[in-house]
Amino acid sequence: QVQLVESGGGLVQAGGSLRLSCEASTSIFSGKVMGWYRQAPGKQRELVASITSVGRTNYADSVKGRFTISRDNAKNTVYLQMNSLKPEDTAVYYCVRISFPAYWGQGTQVTVSS
Repeated sequence: QVQLVESGGGLVQAGGSLRLSCEASTSIFSGKVMGWYRQAPGKQRELVASITSVGRTNYADSVKGRFTISRDNAKNTVYLQMNSLKPEDTAVYYCVRISFPAYWGQGTQVTVSS
């Protein structure tokens, strides 16, 4: 069964931190590129960060130096540590298996108040 389950979203003040987690079923996680997308109201979906099975990472310019993506292959889990959050980071964040075929989680809301 294909499954991506996100957790860790919520409301935080600007400058604060949140950590998102995404637990995946082994069949879709093992050896695959995973990532996080986000979509803010009225905006296009944006790739925030990605990580290969061996830990190579890539970030959107808007989050470089503030967000860190990581994965625990033993737990089939990918994380997104978000620091120095800004109101413009407010969005629904989706855990995604980027490797073909793509799979998407249900999304978790992150709201950053000013």
